[in-house]
Amino acid sequence: MEKTIDESKQGESLVLEQKKENSRKLFIESYGCAMNFSDSEIVASILHNEGYNTTQNLEDADLVLVNTCSIRDKAEQTIRKRLEKYNAIKRINPGMKVGVLGCMAERLKSKFLEEEKIVDLVVGPDAYKDLPNLLAEVEDGRDAINVILSKEETYGDISPVRLNSNGVTAFVSITRGCDNMCTFCVVPFTRGRERSREPQSILEEINDLWSRGFKEITLLGQNVDSYLWYGGGLKKDFDKATDMQIATAVNFAKLLEICAKEQPKMRIRFSTSNPQDLTLDVIETMAKFKNICNHIHLPVQSGSNRILKEMNRLHTREEYFDLINNIRRILPDCSISQDIITGFPTETEQDHQDTLSLMEFVKYNFGFMFYYSERPGTMAERKMEDDIPLEVKKKRLDDVVQLQRKHSEFRTKAYVNSVVEVLIERESKKSDQQWSGRTSQNIVAVFPKGDFKIGDFVTVKILDCTSATLIGEAIALSNI
Repeated sequence: MEKTIDESKQGESLVLEQKKENSRKLFIESYGCAMNFSDSEIVASILHNEGYNTTQNLEDADLVLVNTCSIRDKAEQTIRKRLEKYNAIKRINPGMKVGVLGCMAERLKSKFLEEEKIVDLVVGPDAYKDLPNLLAEVEDGRDAINVILSKEETYGDISPVRLNSNGVTAFVSITRGCDNMCTFCVVPFTRGRERSREPQSILEEINDLWSRGFKEITLLGQNVDSYLWYGGGLKKDFDKATDMQIATAVNFAKLLEICAKEQPKMRIRFSTSNPQDLTLDVIETMAKFKNICNHIHLPVQSGSNRILKEMNRLHTREEYFDLINNIRRILPDCSISQDIITGFPTETEQDHQDTLSLMEFVKYNFGFMFYYSERPGTMAERKMEDDIPLEVKKKRLDDVVQLQRKHSEFRTKAYVNSVVEVLIERESKKSDQQWSGRTSQNIVAVFPKGDFKIGDFVTVKILDCTSATLIGEAIALSNI
C-alpha cells in the first residue's frame, strides 16, 4: 500500500503558468498517493503543449480530468461523487468533456464508458502520451480509451510542470509499477510491472529543479528500493542482462549517492520503501550524505507472521525487527513511519496484539492506518473471505491509532530543547504570523516568521510540541 499524501491536498485542482496562445481550459484533480499527483504534472505538461491552460474554475473548463486511486473503497466513492458533480455541470455546458485517469481508469474502464456512460475518456497510468490522439477521438464524437500497461514507459522524457507548487519541494518519479504481489493491493494490476527510469534523466530533472529555486525533492515510486537501471527493461528480466549491463547497473543506493553528490545543497527524500527490499547499503548511503533526509517510510501492514504470510508480504516480524535495529544503529536520528491494515481476513485478536506489540517495539514517529477494505481483482478478493466484522475492524483500527498518537507524542517530545534544521515551505495553517516547514525527519515545525522567507533553511530551537508538530523559535539561517 502506498503512502498517501497530505489529506489537505486530496482533490486539489491544479494550476500552472498560463500560455497566452492556449485557448482551451483544463481542470484536473488528483486523489490518492503522491505518484498520482506526480502523474498529474506529467498530464498537464502534455496538454499544455496541446493548447490547454489549467484553471481552478470547474465551470470554465473545456476538459475535466480526475486522476484516481483504487487503494481504498473510500477513495473510489469520493471520486464517484466528483464525477456526479462534473456531469451536473456538463448538462449546463454540453461541450465540456470528462475523463478519468489513473488506477480506477484501468480497473473500471467498461463501467465508466459503456455501462454508466459518465465519462468520455478513460486513460490508464501508462497511456498519458496518447492523450492528444484520444482527445481527437472524443472531438469526433467517439468514446476514447487506452488502459494498456507498458513494460517500458517511465515518462523520463517528459519535463513535468509543477502544479500549485510552493516552489520549494517537488516529486521526481524514478520507478513505475510494482512486482510485489501483496494480496490486498491493486497496484500491480493497475500500474503494471516494475521498471526504472534512466538515471541521467533523473539528474537532469533534479538539476532543472535546483536552477528554478527548488530546495527539496522526493524520489518517488511504488517501491523505490527496487530501483534498478541496467539499460532499460523490467527488473524481473535482470537475470538475462549481459555482463556489461550487470557491471554498469545502478541500484537504489547508487542512485541516492549520485543524486546527493549532484546537488549537495538540495535535500533528498524518498518514498515508499518495502521491508524486503530496503538493503543496508541504502541506509549506509543515507548516513554518508547530510543532504539525504533521515526519514524512512517503512510499511509493515501487520505485526503477525501469519497475517504477513496471508498478505504475501515477503518479510517476517523478526526480519522487520532486524531492519529496524540496523536503521537505529546506522542512523540513530532517523524517523520511521508506517502503514498498517487492521481486520485483514482471518485476523485474530492475537494477530492484532502482535501488531500492537510490534508498534511498541518500533515506536513509529507517525503512520498511515486503515481498516481492510476488499479491492476487486486482488488475490485477497478472489481467494479470501472478508470475514472480520466492520465493528471489529474499526475497534482494532482505533487501538492502532491511539497507540500511534502516544508514540508520536513520545517522539516529538524528544526534540524539545534541541535545535533542528527546518526548510520553510509555507505559512502556518493556524497563524499568518508563523512559518511552517519540515525537519530532515519529516516532522512539521512552526515558528514566528522573523526576517526569514519560504525556501530558507533555518535552525530552530524547539520549545514545545504537540503529537504531530514541533513549536519553536528560529535562531539563524542554516549552513546546509
